[in-house]
Amino acid sequence: MIPDQLKNSLLSRVAEAVTPREAAVDVMKELQLHYGWLTDEAVGEAAHILGLSTLQVEELATFYELIYRRPVGRQVIHVCDSISCWCADCDGIIDHLKVRLGVELGGTSADGMFTLLPVCCMGMCGDSPAMSVNGTPYGRLTPELVDQILELEGTKLR
Repeated sequence: MIPDQLKNSLLSRVAEAVTPREAAVDVMKELQLHYGWLTDEAVGEAAHILGLSTLQVEELATFYELIYRRPVGRQVIHVCDSISCWCADCDGIIDHLKVRLGVELGGTSADGMFTLLPVCCMGMCGDSPAMSVNGTPYGRLTPELVDQILELEGTKLR
């Protein structure tokens, strides 16, 4: 169950939208922020707030890469694997992250700190290879820079 303040804020956002579907991503992102991921309970709450069926919310949730339908770490790392990043050896960066975090793509580190996910394109082709950590973009990656970023991002939560 979400706090009344959050529910009222979401209802207000939906009321300002031309159609409820227009506010769906905002509602899902706020519920995800509250729960840490979009739980089944959150899907039901979103459906109620939006006046949609749970199936309609589920369809929207599974379409967007930044809506997580399963638990994720406290920090989510998206590594770009588009053609530009691939040409700049994103596979090497992904392999380095997998070893450093002890996970495969889609996995979460044992300490629950980081989840590693691929993303199709970050729009940072001129700074490839690229990744983001909880939405903060990083480009021109090297294994050494990745290690520095992980330390910096991990420190933010301690």
